[in-house]
Amino acid sequence: MQKPPLQIPQQFRDALAALAAEEAERPAIRAAGVEALGRLVPVALRDTHQSRIVGMFLLSLYNGQAFPFPLTFLRGLDTALWNDCMTLLRLDRRPGQEVHEYFEDGDAVWSQLKKDWGPKPE
Repeated sequence: MQKPPLQIPQQFRDALAALAAEEAERPAIRAAGVEALGRLVPVALRDTHQSRIVGMFLLSLYNGQAFPFPLTFLRGLDTALWNDCMTLLRLDRRPGQEVHEYFEDGDAVWSQLKKDWGPKPE
């Protein structure tokens, strides 16, 4: 007696199709995220209120346990910076590498961000 063909549930087929579509977008997500990071890092290295927010955001992507970031802080950003943060967050959702590794001299840059925007010892 021959077994009937395996029936794959529609929900599983839909999930596989969504995953395939997302993977097809990965090169564009990566390119946009790296471009956004290139705009965000110079802002984070300045000394403004928005620099503080961007710096803390970047540190949280680097290590969210050591550098927690309240999402409400994003309200303090102008639209262009907010959009860049969301674009970078989309890249970091499924990271191919650590966020600081996308940036030339990333270790040195993130060390500076830690000094500037990390928690201060009491």
